[in-house]
Amino acid sequence: MDAVFRALADPTRRSLLDALFARDGQTLSELEHRLPQTRFGVMKHLRVLEDAGLITTRRRGREKLHFLNPVPIRLVHDRWVSKYAEPWAATLTGLKRRLEERTMEKVFEIYIKTTPERLWEAITDSELRSRYTFGVGISSDWVPGSRYEAVHPNGPTPISEGENLEVDPPRRLVQSFNALWSDEVREAGTSRVTWEIEPVGDSCRLTVLHDQLPEDANPELYGGWPMILSGLKTLLETGENLTTPGSLIYAQAGEPAG
Repeated sequence: MDAVFRALADPTRRSLLDALFARDGQTLSELEHRLPQTRFGVMKHLRVLEDAGLITTRRRGREKLHFLNPVPIRLVHDRWVSKYAEPWAATLTGLKRRLEERTMEKVFEIYIKTTPERLWEAITDSELRSRYTFGVGISSDWVPGSRYEAVHPNGPTPISEGENLEVDPPRRLVQSFNALWSDEVREAGTSRVTWEIEPVGDSCRLTVLHDQLPEDANPELYGGWPMILSGLKTLLETGENLTTPGSLIYAQAGEPAG
């Protein structure tokens, strides 16, 4: 986490994060015009932020877009904020952003000390998955074109469902995503989630791209990803479950009234 704190110590880099907080998916030229810095200076700051994992980049045609990655901030939160803190504290890392397009995308990146095979198993095995997705398991045949359902043991119906569009173990999984847990999220319709696993030495870089979201999408659709990925990392590296505001909410919902 030292790299995260070093990156955040500089006011110019914090300004760049603020700019991406306000509008995600910006080019170098767009960010350069927001600061009294040379293009080379902005590039150096962006490199420090990327090395710290606070931003991630994706190419769209000839453009290189920069996205705020909230996962390291979520890890700092989980390490030092009491697990008994009020659930609304999680909104500090909600990072609500929208693109100036009809749809938007959210990019999350995390490094996990594990193998691609073990990481793929944790994504597709219902029992393992339920340990970092607030108790929600998943069922599927995991072949292209097959359906999947995500179900909580305390719920009578699936909370989400979709189709496995691409299945390439242990490297890439692309799924359509339909949220069903409330009328508000149902209105968003179908979006898409892409899991990309890349080996890096004795670790893996996991990138989750949630795109094809409506520009006014309810933050509930994507706001839980930092907690989910932090829980996945904790599970694979320590074998333990991570307590998050999300897991506390689901645990309380499952408690009998007394």
